[in-house]
Amino acid sequence: MDSSNPSQLSRLHRHQSSLEGVLDFSAEVPLSADQRARASHQFHHIVRHFEFPAETRPYSRPLLVRYTYEYARSQESRDVFLRAFFQSMRLSLNDEDVDLRNTEVETGLRSALFDFADYLLDNFFLPLKASTKKTPQPSPAYHSAIQRAQGEQGFVGTPERISALRGACLVRDRHRCVVSRRFDLKEAINRTERDGEDARDDDGVLLIEDENPMNTLEVAHILPHSLTKANPGAPLDPSKEAALAILNMFDMGIAYLIEGADIDRPRNALTLTQQLHQLFGEFRIIFEATDQPHTYRIGTFLPRHLVRDPPLPITRTLYVAESRAIDLPLPRLLAIHHAIAHILHLSAAGAYIDSILWDAEEHGIRADGSTELGRLVHLGLGLGLPSG
Repeated sequence: MDSSNPSQLSRLHRHQSSLEGVLDFSAEVPLSADQRARASHQFHHIVRHFEFPAETRPYSRPLLVRYTYEYARSQESRDVFLRAFFQSMRLSLNDEDVDLRNTEVETGLRSALFDFADYLLDNFFLPLKASTKKTPQPSPAYHSAIQRAQGEQGFVGTPERISALRGACLVRDRHRCVVSRRFDLKEAINRTERDGEDARDDDGVLLIEDENPMNTLEVAHILPHSLTKANPGAPLDPSKEAALAILNMFDMGIAYLIEGADIDRPRNALTLTQQLHQLFGEFRIIFEATDQPHTYRIGTFLPRHLVRDPPLPITRTLYVAESRAIDLPLPRLLAIHHAIAHILHLSAAGAYIDSILWDAEEHGIRADGSTELGRLVHLGLGLGLPSG
């Protein structure tokens, strides 16, 4: 970009409180090879310019932007990201290199870059992390009946779907946590009450000989309800439209696999212990595909002494239902979870989001204005919180 061109400089000075009117994530003609090479070079030239310690508080916006691009799973998704990025920067895909030695240009691009990063955080990473603490578990039958009689759902997806999902995952995963291999305590009690000491697991091994303690198991969604709409055909609110558009930048078309009732299919779920479910939902545990079919290296960003059941990293092969009628967890969905976890960790956005949510939970809205009130209100958490 020619820094002496007033029209180009003026584009950088246009202030907007929201980028919703700027970003267009709709599918377009793929970039040409020349366009893609030029845009990728320009993108890295801009983002890396601002990757230094002074820009890492409260989280590294440049790193959040860079890793969101680099963890995209397809060239089509990266093309969509580059279009959105350049629209946000008020730059053309065909512009020459920007002159970051020009203070006015640098200031304008810094502001635009930070706005873009904050848009990604507020419309995707923050609500995603806030909503995925745990998948709602099946309610007792009488409680579900009361909910339905009053027309209350409590969460997207009917109680019957969640209950059916948990049952299907337990059958597919042989009533064991896919990470710790702990057997489901409730199922063990049922089998023991029925068969006594002859109670066996799904492989025919006596439960009394299982050296691992039983544990309460839960169904855990890989991608959460917050990313989808309540019912097929129902309109999406703007926040969900933004979240799904950003999700497409990881894997174009992935939203169609979790649309409506499809969010509650076994391909989007795992069987985990309560503790591992919590950590998985917080993007602290990740599944990385290996060269072997249905086999993952399961790791964590936490210190080893904090996760000892089992010690991580560990390699596990997922169970396949004998009838093959129950889908395995979809590798594409686990790959997106893996990408999001890395972005949150590498940019420090995850720790920043945790601090916001913890502060609001522990102290409410502080009178001195130190609480991230704007982000909480945008998220829907600012309403009804006690003042601190």
